[in-house]
Amino acid sequence: MVSDITASKPLKTEDMIINMGPQHPATHGVLRMVLTLDGERVRHAEAVIGHLHRAQEWQGQNRTWFQYQALIDRVDYLSGMFTSWAMSRAAENLEDLVVPERAEWLRVMVSEMNRISSHLLWLGTYLIDLGAMFGFPFYPFREREKLLDLFEEIAGQRMMFNYIRIGGVQRDPKPEWFSRVRAFCKEFPDRVTEYESIVTDNPIFLKRTKGIGILPLDLAMDFGVTGPTLRASGNPLDLRKTSPYSVYPKIDFQVHTLDKPEGGDTWDRYILRIREMRESTRIIEQCLDMITEGPIMGKKQIAGMRVKAGEGFSAIESPRGILGCYIISDGSDKAYRFRWRNPSFCNLAVVGELLIGHPIADIMAIFGSVDVILPDVDR
Repeated sequence: MVSDITASKPLKTEDMIINMGPQHPATHGVLRMVLTLDGERVRHAEAVIGHLHRAQEWQGQNRTWFQYQALIDRVDYLSGMFTSWAMSRAAENLEDLVVPERAEWLRVMVSEMNRISSHLLWLGTYLIDLGAMFGFPFYPFREREKLLDLFEEIAGQRMMFNYIRIGGVQRDPKPEWFSRVRAFCKEFPDRVTEYESIVTDNPIFLKRTKGIGILPLDLAMDFGVTGPTLRASGNPLDLRKTSPYSVYPKIDFQVHTLDKPEGGDTWDRYILRIREMRESTRIIEQCLDMITEGPIMGKKQIAGMRVKAGEGFSAIESPRGILGCYIISDGSDKAYRFRWRNPSFCNLAVVGELLIGHPIADIMAIFGSVDVILPDVDR
């Protein structure tokens, strides 16, 4: 009798609206996600940002050029080399300033090291998001610590480097430093193989990532997604190749992408970052072989330094995608206007679309695969 009633009159359900965050351990920062659920499945998701606003553009207009260079590493705090590089190149383009070649080689080297360290932290925390508590998250942290030690020697800090400056770099490394970088590059590919032996074909990992969070290429393009998230969906956009800058044209390297007509899924975004770490190692090794002798600074770094009046723009390829910096200078010791194009903002915007139709258990797997840094969203 009960089964007959149930068959003729299906159970009526109501959507439930819940908050995930802004105090959630897996949102990688202060993010509030408003979810509309039909049972266990997501019908709608909206990211609410602004909880971690750093007023970075406002500060750039109220600090001297010299002061501001020390602040910008705190936005995308996992890849500060790239933020400093984007701002420095924008000012250098405005001034038509020629950066010494040795400084350009050092910029590429430390930035690719920073790309690896950023991807390593992503890999470790992503596996924690998926519930891997058996010790693997500490494997990539082991290699990341070695890179942070190298950064500390040349910059004096392990995260907020302030190493790349307008006109060049802060300090010329000692010969022993280059030897340790070369030793790292020799060891690291075997370490990546070790990660893959544990993760890539792990049946639990495949179950959590294969076919989950598929991002069609046209949707990624509509939202302005860039970086590994875009390349995993089939678009080879990488400014190091498509709009070469610095000494990248002198380096032999490959931009990895996946031919995915239906769009890249969560596993694709994982494997692309694995391949990028291997490729960055090749780039660093070439920098070690090809770096020239000479000065490392083309502009004197003083408290009262000025940038000539005009407009300047620069865009570079960061670990999360295209990072752009636009400045207007009135010729004083402060910028008149700063505007940043931060990749995490656009990449986060598409997450709501990826979550629709998936169960709650897939939310962190999909969100984590995009590799969003919250201060980089709010800026």
